[in-house]
Amino acid sequence: MKRTTLFALAFAGVVGLGAALWWWSSAHHQPRKELTLYGNIDLRQIDLPFNGNERIAAVLVQEGDHVTRGQVLARLDTTRLAPQVEKAAAELAAQQQVVNRLHHGNRIEEIAQARANVDAARADAVNARAQYERLRALSDNSAGRALSRQDLDSAKNAVDAAEAKLVVSQKALELELAGPRKEDIEQAEAQLRAEEAQLELLHQQWKDVQLLAPLDAVVRSRIVEPGEMASPQKAAFTLAITDPKWVRAYVSETDLGALHEGLKATITADAFPARSFQGWVGFISPVAEFTPKSVETSELRSSLVYQVRVFVQDPANELRLGMPTTVHLPLAIGKGGS
Repeated sequence: MKRTTLFALAFAGVVGLGAALWWWSSAHHQPRKELTLYGNIDLRQIDLPFNGNERIAAVLVQEGDHVTRGQVLARLDTTRLAPQVEKAAAELAAQQQVVNRLHHGNRIEEIAQARANVDAARADAVNARAQYERLRALSDNSAGRALSRQDLDSAKNAVDAAEAKLVVSQKALELELAGPRKEDIEQAEAQLRAEEAQLELLHQQWKDVQLLAPLDAVVRSRIVEPGEMASPQKAAFTLAITDPKWVRAYVSETDLGALHEGLKATITADAFPARSFQGWVGFISPVAEFTPKSVETSELRSSLVYQVRVFVQDPANELRLGMPTTVHLPLAIGKGGS
């Protein structure tokens, strides 16, 4: 009787142990329905400097301000730039008139004046020649007694001077009729392009006087104040871009096969215990991080982690940079490991 009782108790223990093992195995081999990742909110930031070296006249935003694309954040002083723009505009206008004059050629009045100069010079040459011929005839008839040799030489010199003046006037008329040279026109046009480029540069510098927000963002840091000197090498503001916004998390290699770009996700944060945010997997790193690139054992391979970016829909901009979050990713049956 005693032996039978011991046998029954042993049998009951074996059955109980078997049932316990079956329950433990069933409980621990159920396919997971969700993969949970832990990470922090991340977003892009911009260090925004002025594109010029000038004294800052005004700073118009504070830390925490929401700014929109094209909004003026700060301005530089224009005391020295304004007269440079006016001077360049005046020089451009003057050079434009030079080019116009060369293209239009000489005026009719200028050509008529050159013709009149030729006629006058020709008349002077004819008159000087006639005067010299009379004096020479008188000298010849009187055997040189009627006038001195000096008077005759002076008359001859007057003829030569008048004829030379006629040649000069004729050449001047030819130049007036030919108009400006091609080389002169091209030189004037090149100078005009240089003046235009200089004015365009100054206009761009005038635009750069205002520092504009390149896109919708939040002012994270206001680094400069009025009166300081701006520089392209020195950031004036640090802007945080609120869209896109993502959770930077890490997944082990054993769970990597359960993820793919576009997989829907639900994000929760300790700061909003009763709320959740919708998102999706936007990026899975192709390489492991924080571990050696090459490994030899299965133990090391199973500990590799890969960065995952889960983009978050946060239209109210409630999630802050660095905020801890939990990412809930649904898994298909049969995926995700045990």
